[in-house]
Amino acid sequence: MSHMLIKKLIGPALAGLLLVPLAPGVATAADTLHWQPCRKIAGEWPADDQRTECATIKVPVDYAKPGGRTFDLAVSRIKATGTRDGAILVNPGGPGASGMDMPKKLLDSKAAGIGVHHDLIGFSPRGIGYSAALSCKWDRASPDSSLTEKEKARFKSEKNATRYRECVAKDPEFVANLTTGNIARDMDRIRQALGEEKIGYYGVSWGTALGAEYRTLFDDHVDKMLLDSVMASTLDLTRVDHDTAAAQENTFHDFAGWLAGNDRIYHFGTTKAAVLKTLLDLRAKIDHGDIDPLLTSARQDWPGSAQDLAKLRDGKPAHATAPADRTGFDWHHPDPTFGWDQQDALLCNESTGTRDFETHWRNRTALTAEFPIAGSYGEYDGRCAGWPLPATPWHFAPGKSPLQLVGHAYESVTPLPWAKEMRAHIGGSLLTIEDDQHGSLPFLPCASKAVEFFDTGKTSDTTCPGAPIPPAA
Repeated sequence: MSHMLIKKLIGPALAGLLLVPLAPGVATAADTLHWQPCRKIAGEWPADDQRTECATIKVPVDYAKPGGRTFDLAVSRIKATGTRDGAILVNPGGPGASGMDMPKKLLDSKAAGIGVHHDLIGFSPRGIGYSAALSCKWDRASPDSSLTEKEKARFKSEKNATRYRECVAKDPEFVANLTTGNIARDMDRIRQALGEEKIGYYGVSWGTALGAEYRTLFDDHVDKMLLDSVMASTLDLTRVDHDTAAAQENTFHDFAGWLAGNDRIYHFGTTKAAVLKTLLDLRAKIDHGDIDPLLTSARQDWPGSAQDLAKLRDGKPAHATAPADRTGFDWHHPDPTFGWDQQDALLCNESTGTRDFETHWRNRTALTAEFPIAGSYGEYDGRCAGWPLPATPWHFAPGKSPLQLVGHAYESVTPLPWAKEMRAHIGGSLLTIEDDQHGSLPFLPCASKAVEFFDTGKTSDTTCPGAPIPPAA
């Protein structure tokens, strides 16, 4: 995954967030949000941000109990700079990521044009940061180093199961209502509070599932919707690990072909088969944790990874080990407001796949056999073992509102087949970017297609280039 992307879209850490509740009552179409500069009311908001405004609305914890508990949901806004033609709600994914300063980050990107005629609206989803952040106790104990890999994995699974039970027990009603459907309902309360009959939406990563859910529930209130790096139409965590490992294994083979084409520089072999043998022989001599991130690195890192592999081959210390391109669709970044506990709750409240450790271990063993390089790094299969609440799977439906999907040809975080599957399930047009970067559309020249889509409704079923592979060094 692109570790820098979440920083680009969400920005620096926003610790100690203290957003003053500003809009009493449950939002209705008649409500008026009380906007104030975020820098004045949000703890540690960047002081130089002169444009972003913040407010809160009250929403139900349980939409089946509209007269029951409520909590404050945080919302941000940057007004359109030109003739206003509505608003676009944005979400950067996760789940667990707050989108409060995603409007500003989009305006700092090549997709800034969407803010000319539209207010950009961010929000912190329920259970994260400003919006009633879920916080559960974590046991940081490590398994004994003498244990087998399976025993270590069981130790982690049992520790997670204990944390899950304690987390749910703290507030069963709130945790049970951490679902994509309820976050979509929160979005519609934002729409009502803004006084908009229809609202646009720009979602990335898990935010594409949120968009699909909103469109399923509230299609009549969708103006235009763009979904970049699209999730599959169902959330099966066993499948997540399989499909992302398959994409990373493909990356390894593509890298081997690239090395063969640059043998005069790196000297790993003149054919792809020869390079694969050389790399696998080298891997057999080196700790897999040191070499595997180099073997599956992103295309933009291939020249540096090739240099480091050559040093390892020649018995020299590598200059820098590439960061692991972790599988799955959660965006890892240093912001302490990232909702890890909210992420667990959302995934486990809605995902299919095994909830039994022994089944998980059999799946992991089979995945490693199928994908020797990437198969052992799955993060999601078995993650919900011990979760005490039943799962309610996604059920997305087609809609009539304009829908632009964006997939990435070589991506391993949300592989391109997921975008094709989602298109077959809910409709829309699919723009394919020729890169392996997660949610990269705002940072490419073809971000102009996003601007054109929100301004005119014109969709695209074409391809556009991503950032090229740097020259071999």
